[in-house]
Amino acid sequence: MKNGLKTAWVTGASSGLGLHTMKALAEDGWQVVAGARSFEKETREKEITRLPLDVTDEASISSFCARAAEITGAPDALVQCAGMLVLGSCEETGTEEFRKVMDTNYLGMVRVNRAVLPRMRENGGGKIVLFSSINGLMGIPFQSAYTASKHAIEGYAECLQMEVKPFGIQVMLVEPGDHRSGNDKYRPHAKAMSGASPYAAEYESTIGIIHRDESGGSDPDILGRKIARTLDKERIPFRKRIASPDQHLAVYIHRLLPAGVNAAILRSYYIKRKKNA
Repeated sequence: MKNGLKTAWVTGASSGLGLHTMKALAEDGWQVVAGARSFEKETREKEITRLPLDVTDEASISSFCARAAEITGAPDALVQCAGMLVLGSCEETGTEEFRKVMDTNYLGMVRVNRAVLPRMRENGGGKIVLFSSINGLMGIPFQSAYTASKHAIEGYAECLQMEVKPFGIQVMLVEPGDHRSGNDKYRPHAKAMSGASPYAAEYESTIGIIHRDESGGSDPDILGRKIARTLDKERIPFRKRIASPDQHLAVYIHRLLPAGVNAAILRSYYIKRKKNA
């Protein structure tokens, strides 16, 4: 906290849920330093300072943290939203495509945490928010790279919360369901996917369902406000799922039912094959 203001550093703040969370924190009275690859230079707008940040680049993270600390001191909260996905079958998603998703979504968080944790320890505490997903709890077809990265975040966060507790640092996993946000720039199709793919028909069906659910998803501004209100509390929960009732139900069903039954339910939801297929 600097000059009596709550301070938050937000990664992945140029689009999607990161953008909406950044705005909600600023509206809630936080002094925000926001980072994203698309921010080419430092700019300031009321409570928000935007800085360049590439979470896959150690030098970029170092520069971001050094400048952010000059502005706010050690942050009261670190909110990690940087992410991307690649849509494609497990077979046809390339190794480099898997690596790029893991490097951004999972290892990006790890790198930033490593840079920020010493500052929080020296400051006597802080709150770390890691954006996972409903996909961190269950998989859906043709999102294997994204799902793997979110499962990695879930396991990592469980370790992190136990290790940092003695230093007064709290950890919260945010598990969003479908929201009306995102940028197609950060959700490309695997290069090998084509109409000649043996998975083409089922892929086309699944992508259509994903697009429909995201387009009709929840309001991302509400998600941002929920996170801001939660961070205002002295104690934050380890998990905060922000999703529609049917998505909450899907998670509960996934926990209770046998794996084969879950797979059958999810296939029937996402894969609507044409009658002549």
